[in-house]
Amino acid sequence: MGKLFDVYWYLGVPGATVPSSWPSSYSTDINSNTSMQIQYNGTAATTYLSSSPPPFCPNGRTVDIDAIVDVIHKADKFVYIAVMDYFPTTQFSRPRKYWPVIDDALRKAAFDRRISVKLLISYWNNTWEEMPLYLKSLNILKYSDYGVHTNIEVRMFVVPAFTESQKKIPFARVNHNKYMVTDKTAYIGTSNWSGDYFIDTGGIGLIVNQNVTAEPGNVRKQLEDIFYRDWDSQYSTNIDNFNFTTKRHTEL
Repeated sequence: MGKLFDVYWYLGVPGATVPSSWPSSYSTDINSNTSMQIQYNGTAATTYLSSSPPPFCPNGRTVDIDAIVDVIHKADKFVYIAVMDYFPTTQFSRPRKYWPVIDDALRKAAFDRRISVKLLISYWNNTWEEMPLYLKSLNILKYSDYGVHTNIEVRMFVVPAFTESQKKIPFARVNHNKYMVTDKTAYIGTSNWSGDYFIDTGGIGLIVNQNVTAEPGNVRKQLEDIFYRDWDSQYSTNIDNFNFTTKRHTEL
């Protein structure tokens, strides 16, 4: 973590540029291939930190998007995701580009390996109007036709405003989650799940690999419990039954 900070500190001075090759002092041997064995609250785990964008990754550092795809590929039973924004495209680059890296990994996991995939996506006053279209294209794969059986389900999560004063608070009333949990791994990141955040934006991810036991210090199990707390709550609605009539942010 200190080395990640050092990268940002290096780039934080006026006129700084990303070096063509980072000094060896910024390198790490802790990554997706050689994760660190530690104790989280007395419970055994292996862990490493990923980073984005790729130019911010000195030798040995796992790129953040590679970590996310790796976690999806290694799941045996389920992949549960809770994020604010989900786009298989870039959002802020001009022109915008198709970027299906995560989308393809989820579809492949559900189709090829019958992994249960659940996505809990936030909906608020700043949601881009096109996002539900991409989510519905995932959700529709849960139907079993022509001998194809997949298990993908998408729900929308809304934090309601109960008073007029709450409605007036800008950039509020939203679940700003950025995490994924599988039967093996907890991933907690800093990036929304669209291309720009992994291509052009600085961010990190914490990956914790633990078994499925319910030991008190099991971070993976705690994150799974948090996911189900929100998934089963009154603020969560299946996308098929969700009302998208409210005018939201539009970006052309």
